[in-house]
Amino acid sequence: MRLTDWQGGAPEMVTERTRMRLHVAGDLDASARIWANGDVVRYIGGKTSTRSESWSRLLRYVGHWHALGFGYWAVEDRRTGTYLGEVGFADFKRDIAPGFDGVPEIGWVLSPHAQGRGIASEAVAAAVGWGDRNFKVEKTICLFDRNHAASIRVAAKNGYVEPPALLYPDLPMLLMERRLPARNPLKM
Repeated sequence: MRLTDWQGGAPEMVTERTRMRLHVAGDLDASARIWANGDVVRYIGGKTSTRSESWSRLLRYVGHWHALGFGYWAVEDRRTGTYLGEVGFADFKRDIAPGFDGVPEIGWVLSPHAQGRGIASEAVAAAVGWGDRNFKVEKTICLFDRNHAASIRVAAKNGYVEPPALLYPDLPMLLMERRLPARNPLKM
């Protein structure tokens, strides 16, 4: 996977209601509360995370930016600064076949108080826009539980579709993809 010439940590992005920024150590408590909530993780593996596991996840988010030039943003309320959740791209090197290493995988998780308000769609749209400007790949993907209707709607709103030929339609997971817009070779 390649990026444009953009380099550095997570760029700060501001949407109508959110500020998206690089994670910092001080985000641990808020992130850990989200990942310890059984309702939040019901469709994300179904297992809550310990504080230690949340710390490892936070470090993985920061590490993605440093190692790969992309990763997850911490999403906070633009007006109050309240931590709302996490949105971004990763390469998790998942042990599944067929694999999709090297294809940016978008994901998102929001605290319960931020759900159902369109914030996920707004933040995902900002992340997708960033990806369109910076990735030099044909597509990005998202992977989630087939029963997670809210995430399927967010993905569809942002241009993700189910590939025409799924090899494993009986799996409980749904893979969706989004083709990046063609680049104008004359544009600098």
